[in-house]
Order: sequence, then structure tokens, then C-alpha cells
Amino acid sequence: MAKHDDHSSLFAEVHTAKSQGPVECLGMTFENDEQRREYFLEKLREKLKDPEFRKIEGFPIGEDEDILALSDPPYYTACPNPFIEDFIEHYGKPYDPATDDYHREPFASDVSEGKNDPIYNAHTYHTKVPHLAVVPSILHYTEPGDVVLDGFCGSGMTGIAAQWCASAPENYKKDVEAHFEKQGRTKPIWGSRRIILNDLSPAATFIAANYNLPFDVREFARAGKHILDEVGREIGWMYETFHTDGKTKGRIEYTVWSEVFACPDCSREIVFLNEALDNETKRVKDSFPCPHCSSELTKKRLERSFETRFDPILDKAIQAPQRRPSLISYKVGELRYEKAPDNQDLKVLERIQSLPLPAHLPTDRMMRAPTTVECWGDKWRAGTASFSNIHHLFLSRASHALSPLWEKASAYPDTRIRHMLLYFVEQAIWGMSVLNRYGPSHFSQVNRQLSGVYYVASQIAEVSPQYNLGNKLSRLISAFKDFSKHDENGCIVATGNAASLGVSDDSIDYIFTDPPFGDNLAYAELNFIVEAFHKCFTNMEPEAIVSPYQKKGLSEYKNLMRLCFTEYCRVLKPGRWMTVVFHNSRNSVWTAIQEALQFSGFVVADVRVLDKKQDSFNQVVAVGSVKQDLVISVYKPNDGLENSFRLRAGTEDGVWDFVRTHLKQLPVFVSKDGQAEVIAERQHFLLFDRMVAFHIQRKVTVPLSAAEFYAGLEQRFPSREGMYFLSNQAAEYDKKRMTVKEVLQLQLFVSDEASAIQWLKQQLTKKPQTFQDIHPQFLKEIGGWQKHEKALELSVLLGENLLRYDGKGEVPSQIHSYLSSNFRELRNLAKDNPLLRARAKDRWYVPDPNKANDLEKLREQTLIREFEEYRESKQKRLKVFRLEAVRAGFKKAWQERDYATIKAVAEKIPETVLQEDSKLLMWYDQAVTRSEEQADN
Repeated sequence: MAKHDDHSSLFAEVHTAKSQGPVECLGMTFENDEQRREYFLEKLREKLKDPEFRKIEGFPIGEDEDILALSDPPYYTACPNPFIEDFIEHYGKPYDPATDDYHREPFASDVSEGKNDPIYNAHTYHTKVPHLAVVPSILHYTEPGDVVLDGFCGSGMTGIAAQWCASAPENYKKDVEAHFEKQGRTKPIWGSRRIILNDLSPAATFIAANYNLPFDVREFARAGKHILDEVGREIGWMYETFHTDGKTKGRIEYTVWSEVFACPDCSREIVFLNEALDNETKRVKDSFPCPHCSSELTKKRLERSFETRFDPILDKAIQAPQRRPSLISYKVGELRYEKAPDNQDLKVLERIQSLPLPAHLPTDRMMRAPTTVECWGDKWRAGTASFSNIHHLFLSRASHALSPLWEKASAYPDTRIRHMLLYFVEQAIWGMSVLNRYGPSHFSQVNRQLSGVYYVASQIAEVSPQYNLGNKLSRLISAFKDFSKHDENGCIVATGNAASLGVSDDSIDYIFTDPPFGDNLAYAELNFIVEAFHKCFTNMEPEAIVSPYQKKGLSEYKNLMRLCFTEYCRVLKPGRWMTVVFHNSRNSVWTAIQEALQFSGFVVADVRVLDKKQDSFNQVVAVGSVKQDLVISVYKPNDGLENSFRLRAGTEDGVWDFVRTHLKQLPVFVSKDGQAEVIAERQHFLLFDRMVAFHIQRKVTVPLSAAEFYAGLEQRFPSREGMYFLSNQAAEYDKKRMTVKEVLQLQLFVSDEASAIQWLKQQLTKKPQTFQDIHPQFLKEIGGWQKHEKALELSVLLGENLLRYDGKGEVPSQIHSYLSSNFRELRNLAKDNPLLRARAKDRWYVPDPNKANDLEKLREQTLIREFEEYRESKQKRLKVFRLEAVRAGFKKAWQERDYATIKAVAEKIPETVLQEDSKLLMWYDQAVTRSEEQADN
């Protein structure tokens, strides 16, 4: 078949005009889908000409025609989507506080479930939460027809999950319903939810749109096969090789290229793979002899060789690592063989290298989207590279294979199929580049790039388009075969800043989001190559990231996340929920996320860590224990609470209004493996923390001390096993508590004074003990004590926070209860019985609320005295200090509006301590903000 210049005729045999009936979209009816597309494309074209529209923060970098080519409005725009408001108005349900009776408890599901699902694996992305892991959360928090939002959608898995609620197979539905029943939850209501997806990256939203918008799978299958066949016919000669018999032709699957080094002893050339690969084990040897001088060599001893060649794009000579073809893997029929390149293979490569660079291969300077400021130099967050431009990432043959694939996919006449073909071909971009590492012990050499970084290995596998994409096409067809069942009006996708969504207030029913976390991944940089092919780039300015190359530290990241969460809080309906999935082991990032959430208006109700080994969730209590994936459940306070709080702000009534509302949002009973679980958020110290954060965020003085708050809790709310409930909740808890044998205590990690106190109270609540009994246990627990935290003797911790029975008078109830329950001879004895008093003497115990109040006041006085020493100290940096004293001092200074003291002492504390402690950071950030407000006034 001759090469076609007219790409419309090229696809004539596979693309036929589909006879469609009328198409409904956003309340309008069109004769067919093409008419719908033309109408909204024209509307988008007009919008792109509006200078104010392009001034929206985070607007992607690209020409109008490139944005239009990538878009399929109103369902997908490669820029902020001007049709989202119409989508919500047409399909959403207005919020009416007078009739709203919504109520849910927090819910967490396994965020690793479904990673082997064909849909999940249809397209790779840097991080993905499987759609099957998101479905249970959507079912729990929403009903059919509700509007779900994900402003950091990435590849669009939340969208798939929302639509899966309507099209899931029966066996999956039964499994989910059984899981809900086991947890004592209401049976989920299946049915489609409306979904709004947004991301800053055009590469991400293009994947998300193609995942979520329906298309003709059969037409895509025919067109995809046609493109591969056509390219195969045009450039097949580049991938031909002769079998070792010298007569039979084979088809090259991949060629292994090895870097060339110089021997440090004889300076002669060494093709690394030829000498270092063990052909039997298929592993690289630790050491090997030089083929020229027999010196014993290791890779570290070798010196990389470079070659100088002229780059016609840059119009100058450049230096690049020298590479040689070392191995060819090919097929004759269905049999696979390997051989070293022969003279004919080298001649073919020379012929290819003499060809001009293909027209459709991008040549952009790395991290230099058009019109952006150059600030990265030769390094960037995602890696340090030996290349400067995108075309340097592709060997000559790969360039001439990838370019026509992209050209032909881009020329397909039907927009949806064209986008799916590009979605298909773009998956070969990384895998056909020099980033594709050769793994001699791996069966497949497809897409073996190192995740999350630009890394060029010493050995690369240059694969053929058929080897890379052939099986991928069949897998996509299989994965999407049932996709036509999805509602075309069920999803809308936008490209822009999550801090500026273009959505009206109180219009979203639920948010599930997996935002970027600190310096985990540099998404904009990692997406740069694919976006160069699309000619539409991420605007990095509002990207929430920790990156010195973007001049963004933890503070900038936190502020950017706060803006995004504030926008989330604005658009979410009152009383509704947001689930945040967190992937970062750095405590400072976790602290930043907590503060950004709380100060955006949300209230944290549940934090759970996914135990991947046990496939279970454990509650997170200690900030310093964050080493795994977290699922954070937060809610937006309803109008009733906000209105009453405005009337009672700064009063005790305002405190208890918040506590009642917050307790209503928390789970009543959680069981695991036949045991009841202590609900962390119902413990007095976390209730106090949430109450304080609620006040501080609203710039209101906290009217109660911790001791007064704890005493008030005891007076107003029934307690069960250290947890506090509303009266009706306590009755429900008591009923369900009878179904299990015991309560599973939370696991505490002792790393500082606060966690040590909690651990002591936990141990002594269960069993009042003497100093001699508790001391060896305490020593075992403090192995992870923070280096900056002032070491406190156990006697000090006990004396300031607990009580000791001295053997005089009646035995306290806490000790009496333990002894009479565990020792038969001590049962039914009066509290002043000499035998009972003797056994109780010197035991430490947790005091009742009234006595605890007195202890807390005395302890706070001690802490404030120590804080004053820090404030008056001449030391520029405090190396070791009492963190609880700093917390108490910050709180007192804030109440007195002495913001200068907070800022002054904060300068003496190590930056890492300030950034990793959520309480200190809360007081400090507020002090900075209030100081600036005072200065402005």
C-alpha cells in the first residue's frame, strides 16, 4: 500500500459516519454528536479569545488551536472548563438548609484494592488510587445523581469510580454489600453519580477524559490496528535483521544499546554490556577484566566516553554519552532469538541516522514551555540529565517510528477516536525513549523507565513500535469493551488550578482527592515530555510542590494547599465530607496538610493508616507515626453550627455547641476481628485539639483551658472506655459493645512528653502500678524519644500528671476496682480495709476529672515558667527544650495577643520541629497572620 499524504483518505476504510439519533447535552438537543462538538468548540474558541479568561491562575501554556485540538467540549477542555457551572446547574441538586437532613459517619476503604484491574492498568500515571478502592467511599457518602469532585484528578480514577457505581458487575456489588453489612453500614444504593474532574496538568486531564468519556471501541480497535500496520509498512525496513543463517529475515523486537567507557589503565574503549553481562545468569557482573589490558574493572572505576555531534535543531555541536548497539532480540515466525549486531544491522542504523529529524518529534528545551521564564538551568526536581532538549531523548530509529505514529493518530477524522488513538500512542513515548532501561533478567523490555525521575541508564532497550504497542492495543480493547454503557453526560473534565475551580458555593455533594504531597513527585516536570507532543503545557506557577528549582519550600507548599482546600470547602455543601488520601512519610508534610485542612474550614473527623501487610486500617494518634498511606476524613461544618458559633463565639456555650456537633459526626462503634476499637477522635485530648483549631481558624479566643475542657466533658457527656458520646450514641455503643469480648486499645508511640503522658495514662487506667512496676516498661517505650525533646524522668511525668496512693485513708476507686476485679482475696472489702490499703499503697493511678483539673493547672504553671526561661534566654537556638512548655507558652501568648513573643521564640526552635508539630505551627502561623493584619491597619 502506497504512503498517503491525505490522512482523511488514509482512514476512509476504517472510519465510517455513524448514523446517530439526536444527542442531548446540558439541556440542549443536537442532531448528532458532531454537531454538539462543533457548537461547543465554537463557544470555547470565543472564550479563548477573552484576555480575562486566559488570566485565570494556572491557565495551561498553549496556543488556542492546540488547546482546541486537545479538547472535546463541554465534556473536556484542556483549559479551565467554562461549562462546569452549566453542568452543575443542569445535573446537580441545589443545597437547601431548610430541608437538608444529610448525615454520614466517616468511612475509610482500602486504597490499594484493584491495582490488577484491567481498567486501572489501561494507562500508567505517576500515582493512582485504583477506582475499585474509591467506589465504596462514593457509595457511602453519596446517592445516585449526586455530584462528586476531584480537583487533583490525575488519570481520573475517581471519575471511573463514580461511573462504576452504575455499571459494576453483580459479583462486585455483592462483595461490597457484604462488606457494608459486616461493618454495620446501610446497604449502598447503586446508580450513576455525576463527576467533575480537574487537574493542573493537560497530560493528566487528557488521560482522565479518555478514561471517562465513552467511545466506539470497535472503531478504535480497527483504527489502532490500521495505524500500527501502516507504520509497519512504511518503516518496516528499519526493524529487519538477518537470522544467524544469513538468509532468513527476522523482525527486531528490541535493540540493546550500551554506554561506552574508557579503561582507567589503558584508556581503550569498553562497550560495557559486552564485557560485564553474564550471558548465563543475565546479570551484570560486579567486576570483569578489561578486554585489552586484562585489568580487573568495576563500573565505578570506568570513565564515561562522550562523542561530539552536530545538532541541526540547536545549530551547534553538542556532547552526548557514546552508545553502541550490543544486542538484538528478534523473531523469526513465532520463535525469539538473540544475536550481536552484524555489519548489515550497522549499515541500516547508519542509513537511519543520516535521515533528517522527523517533523512531528518535539524539540522543546526541557522545562522550557513557550513563554515561561527560564529558571531551572541544567537541573530540575525530577532529575539531573545529560540532555537538554526532548529530541535528545530518542535514538534516530525511535524518532522515525514514533513521529509517524503520532502524525497518523492526530489525523484521524473523528475526535473521540482521534483522542483515544493519541491516548494509545502516548503510552509509548517514555518506553521508546532512552529512558527505557534494559533489564537482562526481565522477560519484557516494555516501559521499563524508572518511575518519578528522568534517569538514563547505561544500558537501554530501544524497542520497536509493534513490540511496545501491539499487546497494549489488545489490552485496551479488552479493558474498555463495556465502556459504552457509561453515561456521556456523567462526567466533565477541566484543566486548571484546584484553587480556582469555577464552581458555585455549596454545590458539591462529596470530594475524593489524592493531592500532591510535598516533594514526592514533580508532576509538571514529569509530564513535560508528553505535553510537548500535545503542544500544551502545565502552568507550574500554582503547582503545589516542595522544590528548590521552583523556589518552593514547605511554607509555599502549605500555602498553596491551603488555597486549594479553601476552594474545596467553599464549593462543598455544608455537612458534607471530603476524603483525602495521603502518600508521604515526612512528618513535616503531614503537619502542613493537617494545618491546611483545618484552616481552610474543614474539621478532621478520622485519620487512618492503611496497613498494607494486614490489609486493614489503624487509627493514627501520634503525628510522628506517619510512615504509611493515610486516609483522612474531614467534613464541612453545617450552617447551624456556623450560625450558632457566630452568636456564641468566645464563650463556653460556643465550645460545647462545637463538641456536640463534632461528636454527632464521629463513628459510634467500630469493631475489628471481634474486638471493639477505641475511636481516637472521641478521646478528650483530640476533642480539645479539634475545638481549639476550630476557634483559632475563626480568630476567636479559646475560652477554656485544657483542664476546664476535660472537666466539662465529664460533666456533659457520657464516657465509655475513655471516649465521649452524646446520650443517644452512648446507648447505641452499649448495645453494640455487648456483641464483642473486649476493646482493642490504640497503639501509642512514645516520642515526646505528650505521647509519654498518654501512654502512662493508658497503662495506668488498665492497671494502677507502682513506680517499680511501670519503670522498666517505660524504659522500653522511650527508645524513639526525639533528640530535641528535653528528657524527663518518669518521676516528673508521674508527679505532674497522675496521683499516687500513699496508703492513708480510703483506697481510690480506680485502684479498688482493679484490685477487687483481679484478686479474689481482695473482693468485697471496704475501701479502708488494711489488707486492701497495703496492696494499694504506692500505686499510681489516673485521677478523676476534678483532681485532674487541679493537677493540670499546676502543670501549666510549671510549663509557663519554663517557657519564660526560653523567651528570656540569650541563646539564638534552643537545642534541647520541653516541647509541651513551648506549646503552653504559645497558647498563652496567643490568648494575650502577644504575637511578637510567639515569633521570637519560634526563631529559636529548629525549623524542622516547628514544621512537624501541628500545634506549634498553628499558633505560629496565626501569630504571623495577625501581626501582618495589625501592621496593615
